[in-house]
Amino acid sequence: MPANRSALDLGDLLQTGKVNRLGREASPYLHQHRDNPVDWWPWSQEAFDEAKLLDRPVLISIGYSACHWCHVMAHESFEDDRTAAVMNRSFISVKVDREERPDVDAVYMEATQAMTGHGGWPMTVFCTPDGRPFHCGTYYPPERRGGMPAFTELLQAIDDAWRNRRDELLEQATQLTAALGRSINAGTTARPGLEVIGEAVGHLVSDHDDEWGGFGRAPKFPQTMAIDTLLRAHRRTGDAQALRTARTSLDAMAAGGIYDHLGGGFARYSVDGIWLVPHFEKMRYDQALLARVYLHAWQLTGDANYKQVVTDTIANVLRDLGQRGGGFASAEDADSEGEEGRFYVWSPAELIAVLGETVGKEAAEYWGVTEAGNFEGRNILNRIIHRGDLVRPNTMESARVSLLRVRDKRVRPGLDDKVVTEWNALMLSTLAEAAAAMGRSDWLAEARRCGEFLLGSLRDEEGRWLRVWQASAGARTPAFAADHATLVDAFTRLAEATGEAHWITAATDTAEALLGLFWDDEEGGLFTVGHDSEQLVARAKDQLDNATPSASSVAAVALLRLGALTGVDRWRQRAEELLAGIGALAGRHPLAFGRLLEAVELHARGITEVVVAGGRPDLVDAYRRQWRPDAVLAWGERYESPLWHGRQEPAAYVCRDYTCQLPAFTADELERQLSAVRP
Repeated sequence: MPANRSALDLGDLLQTGKVNRLGREASPYLHQHRDNPVDWWPWSQEAFDEAKLLDRPVLISIGYSACHWCHVMAHESFEDDRTAAVMNRSFISVKVDREERPDVDAVYMEATQAMTGHGGWPMTVFCTPDGRPFHCGTYYPPERRGGMPAFTELLQAIDDAWRNRRDELLEQATQLTAALGRSINAGTTARPGLEVIGEAVGHLVSDHDDEWGGFGRAPKFPQTMAIDTLLRAHRRTGDAQALRTARTSLDAMAAGGIYDHLGGGFARYSVDGIWLVPHFEKMRYDQALLARVYLHAWQLTGDANYKQVVTDTIANVLRDLGQRGGGFASAEDADSEGEEGRFYVWSPAELIAVLGETVGKEAAEYWGVTEAGNFEGRNILNRIIHRGDLVRPNTMESARVSLLRVRDKRVRPGLDDKVVTEWNALMLSTLAEAAAAMGRSDWLAEARRCGEFLLGSLRDEEGRWLRVWQASAGARTPAFAADHATLVDAFTRLAEATGEAHWITAATDTAEALLGLFWDDEEGGLFTVGHDSEQLVARAKDQLDNATPSASSVAAVALLRLGALTGVDRWRQRAEELLAGIGALAGRHPLAFGRLLEAVELHARGITEVVVAGGRPDLVDAYRRQWRPDAVLAWGERYESPLWHGRQEPAAYVCRDYTCQLPAFTADELERQLSAVRP
């Protein structure tokens, strides 16, 4: 159905049954299911009221638009008339976009993991009419397969149990719901110290695949926050093994097929152990987090391979995910023309057709393209046998541009065009950091544009932050704790990159909202959902770092840094409370608390505060010549903060532990003072 169909046309289609209720929704994922014969409901109180009225269980199906197996289950089951008939007869079926409603996803994912020991998408959950889960799973095939029941068999079994053995289901719902929403707690109120970092690094090194990088077996996900921990450990202590471990993963990922060697950017994960065959979807948050860790690796090592990865990844985001208003789209699908990865793969003949015989054969050798292929008879471009050698010679750079131009004429994977506040804030942080470190004024302009877009389009009339925006539907859904925490971090980093005071104001206002809406006044910590929003069957706290950093982790980092920039002690105190609650766990479980380790280190070491007063870009540049994860920078426009009090111009001031050194009037002086700060 065309996106510009009028409301009357849509209403007519809804009435005739050609489009189900999801036709009224703005989510691209929900739109993918609007033509299903399933009588879908969006997440709403009306759906649960209908379940109570009809005395039926609720079937909740959760996924996202770029999810390959979500598409498979949709094609096999939700587009099937017979399966839909069973669902429509016995259940109230609810479709949820996990990216719009991470709160719903988190509650039912916790239930799924508790019941099955694993989770994933599509997620399939059966609930009572009051939302309490009693049976959970993920993908179900249309016929029995690999020990899994057929989806229709499961539906019929649940229906039979609901009608004939309901007491058992209700007891299961009671027990499962009682286990939900329990906060993780380290069992101590002590502030974790640097020993936690040492413990975490030890676990990461021992769990690392020293041949191919990554942690654990296939499928392999880029563990960006863990790698960042290793980089910081090397910077602080000179630990050569930590750096070697980090570089092994960074080199392997960038050489593999998980990395787009033509267009830049990374796929979601690798299905194998050598990073060759990706799950081809490209997620906004992955690009932000991966560009950030490669940026830090370049700053630390000076390796041009890492700089190229950063440049190409940011180019991919700006080129393919940028939205007209200034935000960035959520994701590109794994599939195009009904096939996963079709958009990205090549044959030797295709390379020759574009580049000519000589350069085509050279390109085939450079990117590992053979007649036999490495993916269903065709080829995923890679540099696996040339790991650590990514900087393209002129001939191959020219070939890359030509191939990308031709590839862009192919049928593109589907685009999820919704702008998610949290993921845009992650990208804004990375853009601001990268622009400052690499001196890219064009990236800084894009960062400003994104920041202004978020301020102008993702808040309601009362200033309440919202989660999602689309050009066709505007902004909707109250923002969650993670949205607020990432915004605080993004605005402080944009202030440091631009020297513009109003970004500090934006960060401060958002921090006030974060603590006012989400802070648990009884036990401390941040609830996922605000006090003013819909409350689910359990009120969870976002504490574990996963594909994206948790609200707790980002908030701890952001509040410590904002406190250092503004002198407001309340931000530091709340960060300390977050660390006291869960910080000690990070050493034992570094993959689950990767970003929190950054906050542990910041707090344990203290933050170096640097002020550049007056128009001295040479002093700002001197500060930026190295990666300084334990420092903050105030320059440009003054704002209310003790950092600015009594500063003569033009000069730089280095402060630490409530003590400032003598003013530095030259770049060399400033660098000497910064070098003298203990690592």
